[in-house]
Amino acid sequence: MDYDIAVVPGDGIGPEVIDQALRVLTAAGSRFGFGLKLNEFPYGANHYLKTGVILPESAFSELAACKAILFGAVGDPRVPMGPLEQEFLLAIRFRFDLYVNLRPAKSFPKTKVPINTIPEGQGLDILVVRENTEDFYMGLGGRGLGGFEGSFQAKRRLYGLTGDLKFQAAPNGHPTGPQAGQTAGQAANRPQDEEFAFSLGLLSATGCRRIAAKAFEFAKSRGDKALHVASKANAVPQLYGFWDAKVNEVAANYPDVALKRMNIDNLCYQLPRSPMDFGVILCPNLFGDIVSDLASSLIGGLGLAPSANLGDDFAFFEPVHGSAPDIAGTGKANPLAAILSGALLLRYLGETQAAEAIEGEVQAYLAKGADLPFELGGQTPVEKVGQILTAAISAK
Repeated sequence: MDYDIAVVPGDGIGPEVIDQALRVLTAAGSRFGFGLKLNEFPYGANHYLKTGVILPESAFSELAACKAILFGAVGDPRVPMGPLEQEFLLAIRFRFDLYVNLRPAKSFPKTKVPINTIPEGQGLDILVVRENTEDFYMGLGGRGLGGFEGSFQAKRRLYGLTGDLKFQAAPNGHPTGPQAGQTAGQAANRPQDEEFAFSLGLLSATGCRRIAAKAFEFAKSRGDKALHVASKANAVPQLYGFWDAKVNEVAANYPDVALKRMNIDNLCYQLPRSPMDFGVILCPNLFGDIVSDLASSLIGGLGLAPSANLGDDFAFFEPVHGSAPDIAGTGKANPLAAILSGALLLRYLGETQAAEAIEGEVQAYLAKGADLPFELGGQTPVEKVGQILTAAISAK
């Protein structure tokens, strides 16, 4: 069996860590009897600076011809923050309807962590299930001086949206203008000179229900007795009150899994204090991005954090860490998150034995406590870490 895999190394340390992930995946394929047909794509900062295009329309059909995507990182100081992320990462998530973002955070042996609330001999096994296509990541927003007037459009596989937004600032907060009794200075207030920025968050009933069902299924398959759900309905009832209501509807189908709703601030407070109380954590898009990074810190850092973006017929795998341009080319990158993301990709393909072998060798490598990458206190270059794990996989 050969699998067509799209490879997008991306920016910064992306090419370095993806090179090592591919070495390990190829070794696993040789050991377990499957092949990977690697189709590399150049998209990222260099491509954008050279062509002026982040992701051409033709790329979507080319990527769709593959089974899945393995991606490195996005972000480059030569490009303003925002366009690369929105027109590459978010565009792929939206176009392929990759509505499930899985971010596991599992403890590793002999890995230094910033807390002492994990009992000796035990480890964390947290899975953040993040809704991946809605909330405040819709890409709807802008800036205006004294107000704003414009049209919006959003396309999803579930729906299409069009709309107009118009607002205008009023003097001293009064729509009818300056009020009686104001001083001359107050009356001279010019709200049309005030600049505003805004972002629109949106949730659909189907979007909430389908990600909630996935989270309950993951909790059930793990044997968890509870599912924690992040919210903030007390402050943003229009959005997160709706989220809570739709998650509650799905919860009725899973009576054996208790629903534990937590405001996001309390969840972030309790997670490091009592991490063993958590298993699967369901989050809307924005909160999931934050909580997953917090969970990663509790296992030793982002260099150990893989992720999967899943839809019903396509998938995209990437390490959670960014492009880290400050260490690109120095050999200090940690490839373990990319390698573990590759293991998630193999699970998606049905090559479970190969995935488990890779995850097991990462555990064994860290248990030895030798030849560690820089992030984990060692001085082993990124390529050498890849060589060690490739040799371990091939030797079995």
